[in-house]
Amino acid sequence: MNLRFRLPAVLRTPLRPGVSQIAAAVAAGAFSAAGQAPVGLWPVTLLALAAVTVLVSGATRPSHRVWLAWAAGAGYFAATLFWIVEPFMVDAARDGWMAPFALVFMAGGMALFWGIAGLVASWMPSRGLAVLGFAFGLSASDLLRSYVLTGFPWALMGHIWIGTPVMQAAAWIGPVGLSILTCLAAALPLVMRGTRPRLATSLGVAAVLGVLWLAGQARLDQPLPARPQPITVRLVQPNATQSEKWRPEMWDLFLRRQFDLTAEPAAKPLDLVVWPETAIPWMLDDSGDVLAQVMIASGGAPLALGVQRAEGERYFNSLAVTDATGRVAQVYDKWHLVPFGEYMPMGDLLAKVGITAFAAQAGSGYSAGPGPKVLDLGRAGHVLPLICYEAVFPQDLRTESRADWILQVTNDGWFGNLSGPYQHLAQARLRAVEQGLPLLRAANTGVTAVIDAKGRILQSLPLNTIGRLDAEVPPATPTATFYARTGDWPATIFLACGLLSLAWQARRNPIDRPGLRV
Repeated sequence: MNLRFRLPAVLRTPLRPGVSQIAAAVAAGAFSAAGQAPVGLWPVTLLALAAVTVLVSGATRPSHRVWLAWAAGAGYFAATLFWIVEPFMVDAARDGWMAPFALVFMAGGMALFWGIAGLVASWMPSRGLAVLGFAFGLSASDLLRSYVLTGFPWALMGHIWIGTPVMQAAAWIGPVGLSILTCLAAALPLVMRGTRPRLATSLGVAAVLGVLWLAGQARLDQPLPARPQPITVRLVQPNATQSEKWRPEMWDLFLRRQFDLTAEPAAKPLDLVVWPETAIPWMLDDSGDVLAQVMIASGGAPLALGVQRAEGERYFNSLAVTDATGRVAQVYDKWHLVPFGEYMPMGDLLAKVGITAFAAQAGSGYSAGPGPKVLDLGRAGHVLPLICYEAVFPQDLRTESRADWILQVTNDGWFGNLSGPYQHLAQARLRAVEQGLPLLRAANTGVTAVIDAKGRILQSLPLNTIGRLDAEVPPATPTATFYARTGDWPATIFLACGLLSLAWQARRNPIDRPGLRV
C-alpha cells in the first residue's frame, strides 16, 4: 500500500511573494506618492493606494501581505524622500558615495511602518476585513511615524490634501485624521462585493469628499477679523547655496546681500526684520558689531535671525532677537533636532572616533533647547518660533499661551531643488491651518513665504532667488482650533477603536484564514 502525504497548498506556498508581485507593489507604492508636493495629483494617490490595497489583501499567504505592504512602502518612500540624497551631494567628492545607501536605507526603513499595516491585514480572516485592516494599519503607521524615535511625520498620506479645500478639515482632525480619511477613501469601495455595491460605495466616498471640499471652500471664503494693530515684517532671502554657505571667502558676499536687502526702503515702518536659519557664520557672542550695524540698516527695526551660539562646550542652533540698539533681547534654542544631521545618538562616544553630526556646523553636534515657547516681541506681537525641521511636528506647536503668529526660519538649501523644499513648505501651510495662525517663513534659498491662518500662500519668493518680502502679518482665527486644543488624541482614539473592532472580528473566526479556506 503506497501512502503519499501532501502538504496543504498554503504550506507549499513560499513565504515570500514572487518578484513580479513585489515589483507591482513597489510601482503602486511609488505612484501613491503622486499626491505629495510639488506634484499634487491626489486622485492618482487614491487610485494607486487602492491598487496597493488590492495587492496586499489579495495575497494568498499572511506573510505575503507583510512583504507586499513593505515593498509598496519602499516604493512610496523612495519616490517621496529621494531628496534625502541632496545633503550628500553638497560635497559630492567626499560624501557622494553615501547618497544611494542613504536613500535605500531610508526608504527601506520607513517602509517598515507600512509593513505594520500589512501585518494587521495578515491577521484578518477574510479579504474584506484585510482591506480594512490595511487601511487602519496604514493610518496607524502614520501616527506611529509621527512620534516613534523622535518622529518623522514627513509625507504622511493625509498630506495629499494640502493646497485643496479638504485641507481645512485639519483644523479639526489634524494630519493623522487626514491620513485616516485618505486610507479609508481608497479602501472602502474594495470591501464591497459585486459591481453595484462597489459602485454605490465609491459614490458614497466621492460624496463625503465632495462635502468636505465644499465645507473647506466655505471656510476659505469666510473672512477673518483684522488685527487691531498691523504688524509689518520684512523677510530676507540671501540665496546662499549650501555648497558655498560655509566657505570663508563667500561670507562677506552673503552678509552684504542681507545688509543690502535689509536697508532697502520700506513703504511702511517695519516692526521686525527676519534673516533665515544660521544667517551669519559667527557665534552669537561674536556678532555684536554685526548686529549693531544691522540696526542702522533696518532703521532701528528689531532683527530676528538664525544663529549658532555656545554655552561652554555645548552648541545650539538658535533664533536671536535684538532690540532697537542691536542688543540681544531674547533667544530661542531649537529643541527638536534632526537625528544624525544636528546631533548623533551617543554623540559623545561617537565623537571620540571622529563620527559627528552631518549638518551641524559647530562642535560635534547641537544640544537641544528646553522646548517650545512664545516670544513677546513688542509691536511685532507674540510669536511662536520654529527653526527648520521643527515645522513638520504639529505636536510641537501646542503651547500654554496662544501666539499671534508663527515664525519659521529655515535653510532649505539642504533639500535640493525638486521636491524637498516644496514638501517642507506644504507642511508649513498645514501647521497654519491646524493652529489657526498665520505663518511667515524666511528661507535661505527659498521658498520664503507669507501664509495665512487658512494655509493660503499670500506672498512668496521662489527657490534660488535673492530678494525680500515686506508683508503685514495676516490675522489669526478668533479662537484656537479644535485640533490645537486636542492634538492627535481624537484620531488616536478612533484608530484604537477601529483596530480593536477588527481584532474582535478576527477572534470570532480564527480558522477562516487566507489560503486555508476552500
